[in-house]
Order: sequence, then C-alpha cells, then structure tokens
Amino acid sequence: MGYPDDMKVHPKVTGFFDEATNTISYVVQEPDGPACAVIDTVLDIDYAAGRISYDSADEIIAFVQENGLQVEWLIETHVHADHLSAAPYLQEKLGGKIGIGEKITEVQEVFGKVFNEGTEFQRDGSQFDALFKDGDTYEVGAMTCFAMATPGHTPACMVHVAGDAAFVGDTLFMPDGGSARCDFPGGDAGELYDSIQKVLSMPDAMRLFICHDYGPGGRAIAWETTVAEERERNIHLAGGTSREEFIRVREERDATLAMPKLIIPSLQVNMRAGDIPTDGEGRPVLKVPLNGL
Repeated sequence: MGYPDDMKVHPKVTGFFDEATNTISYVVQEPDGPACAVIDTVLDIDYAAGRISYDSADEIIAFVQENGLQVEWLIETHVHADHLSAAPYLQEKLGGKIGIGEKITEVQEVFGKVFNEGTEFQRDGSQFDALFKDGDTYEVGAMTCFAMATPGHTPACMVHVAGDAAFVGDTLFMPDGGSARCDFPGGDAGELYDSIQKVLSMPDAMRLFICHDYGPGGRAIAWETTVAEERERNIHLAGGTSREEFIRVREERDATLAMPKLIIPSLQVNMRAGDIPTDGEGRPVLKVPLNGL
C-alpha cells in the first residue's frame, strides 16, 4: 500500500541513550510547535535486587518540561524483550496516549500462556489507548504521522514515520549492526526481509532512528542513519541480498544468540503497556516460568 511520506516536514528529534540496555528513546517534536511524541521509553530495573527506578524516564520528563513541550503520544514500536517500558510513568507525569501495533493481541495470547496468566489478563490490547493498523495516521500537533506494519522480529512491530524521520524499532540496526533477531515466538525471518524492503522503499534521504545500538567493533554509539545508507551498507542486505540468503544468514545467526537478560520481566510488563503485574494482595511481582522460552 502507499504511505503518506512528506519529506518537507522536518521534526526535531532528540535521542536518549540508556547504557544498561543499549536502548535509544526519542522525543519527536513538530517543527514549529510544542507538541511531541515520546518513543520507546525505558524503566530502570535492578533484576537481581527486584527493584525498579525511574532515572531514564526522569531524564526525558525533565527535557520535556524544560523545553515547554506537550506530550500527545507515547509510542511503542513493539513489545520489547530487552527493556521495560516506562510509558505509564510518563503518562502520569506528562499525559499523552499510549499506542502500539494492533497485533499486540497475538503477542499477548502467546505470552499469556507462557506466563500462565489467568482470565483477568485481557488479551485484546485494551491496556493500550490506541492500536495502530498498517497505514494508520495520527497527529502530533500540526504534524501528521503514520504507522507502517513491519512484522518479523515480532508480529506487532511497526515503524512510525513523522515527516522525514522514521523510527524503526528493532527492524533495522545501524548498517554495521544488521537486522533484528527473528527467533522469538511469532518471529519470522522471511517476514522481516519483506518488512525491511518496505522500509527501504521510502525516499533515500529518509532519516532512520534505531532503537538499539551496541557499538560493533568498539565504535561510538550511534542511532541515526538513512534509507540510502542502509540500502548500500547494511551487512545483512547490501549487494542485493536475496530473500533466501537473508533467511539463511538470519536463522544461522539467531541459533547462536542467548536470550536477552531482561526478557522475562520485559515481556510481562510490556504486554501490559508498561504496567507491572501484581499478586492477589496488589503487590508488584514478576513470574519466572521455567523452560517456557
């Protein structure tokens, strides 16, 4: 389908790097006004101690307040498996609606079973304020944004595009980092290849903002590239890599990867739109299912 690209709109983008999880969160501001969206926030957790804190989220809150911005959206590009979302905390402090792709329901169904959640855990996406379909548009002040479905890493992955800026989640990394793993439940390397082709069909100058960077080869952390750079230099795609070759390389690579250190707490929290589950007495708790992943 066609997407409403508008390369004449140049939003202001500020990235916030979380060293503990190698995650980049973003504040995306309309070019000539105070409205903004916040993308892929991080809730700090000391997993060994069972403690959460809010330093990463507070940094974003301070930036928003100091610059007189108005948060209209809190966007999750997908259900993250490597960090916890701070969306409810930011919503309480700053407002805004929490949005994610409509196929969150598939993720909730799969991991509702993994974590043996009862009937009180709704699997209809109702924990979120908005569920985006492929091609849906939404407003950030006077700026029109749209969501592009990009399954492969997870079924609910979406790229969010605001003018000449696209926030790609885990679909792509920096060119020397390649692409996202596809071995989680619901992942599919062939689907990821198809999704990446959709991203790379956007204009060459489209700015791409990456959700994670690990500084391959010891280089400095980076999180902004372009469609042209990814098409020309991405280590999993450059040179006209075929779909079959991409699937082979991606699946071979995935077979060597360990599970993310925070996958168990992350999935429980993020499939709830960032809310922490509680026990029968209302105390925040996390489960550790054995041999479930």
